[in-house]
Amino acid sequence: MTHSHNHAAHDDHEHGGHAHGHHHNHAPADFGRAFLIGIGLNTIFVIFEVIYGTLAKSLALVADAGHNASDVLGLLLAWGAYLVAKRRPSQKHTYGLRRSSILASLTNAVLLLVALGAIIWEALHRFSQPAPVAGGTVIWVATLGIAINGVTAYLFASGRKGDLNLRGAYQHMFADALVSAGVVVAGIVILFTGWNWLDPVVSLILAAVILYGTWGLLRESLDLALDAVPESVDLNEVKSFLSAQPGVAGVHDLHVWGMSTTETAMTVHLVMPQGLPDEALQHLRHELHEQFGVEHATVQVEQGRVPCDLLSDEVV
Repeated sequence: MTHSHNHAAHDDHEHGGHAHGHHHNHAPADFGRAFLIGIGLNTIFVIFEVIYGTLAKSLALVADAGHNASDVLGLLLAWGAYLVAKRRPSQKHTYGLRRSSILASLTNAVLLLVALGAIIWEALHRFSQPAPVAGGTVIWVATLGIAINGVTAYLFASGRKGDLNLRGAYQHMFADALVSAGVVVAGIVILFTGWNWLDPVVSLILAAVILYGTWGLLRESLDLALDAVPESVDLNEVKSFLSAQPGVAGVHDLHVWGMSTTETAMTVHLVMPQGLPDEALQHLRHELHEQFGVEHATVQVEQGRVPCDLLSDEVV
């Protein structure tokens, strides 16, 4: 069996002025400032929430502070990964450190679940030992939280569709704004009714909201860590596209995975008895990038008639 190896492995700078309309859009440089502002604002707010939540004896405020603290750590991890992922490839890390962004988003999701467990545990404890809550303090502190979390969410809004890390940051901050809104409502009701039991109830409701938002992030991060096909890519569509190319008699050993939270890689064997001209390879590479967001494509062309040994690895 003879093989003609045509490889196409490329970065974004090789595409010149090509437009990118997929999940691989890269975050602009000013997101570094967004991380810095978000981390600073939320760190200060966490300190305020802990102090005033303790003074007001409000579990809802302390629980929200714990969640915000985990978000600060998550933002630090995401920012670090965002910076590290920009490092150029080396002899040891030939693809660079892009995968660090996946590890950061996965760690972020796990941290949120840990914080969630602590909130639920304390809320259940409060039901057996209810305590008076200073509703007025709860209201103004939580209102401040709506403003801070809302501003931070806005900073990441434009990048949430292009990067799982930025999406995680946006979702957490937006969820925190909703959480703070729920705490304000609880504070108002407690202030006028004296229903202190409402504080742990709201805490459990907020825990459910956090779990809902975190689960998707955890699942997608874990999928990327296990080299699953990114959610934005339909493997059957990719195979159909490749099979429809002129001169292609067969497609096998097709693999698509996420190199980072923004970049997708692909390898494939194409059975092409007449071979694949260089200009056709360039066109194929371009279309894979434009239609499916594949930044790094490695194409092996087989011109022989003997089946490749890797056919046994074909996806069923």
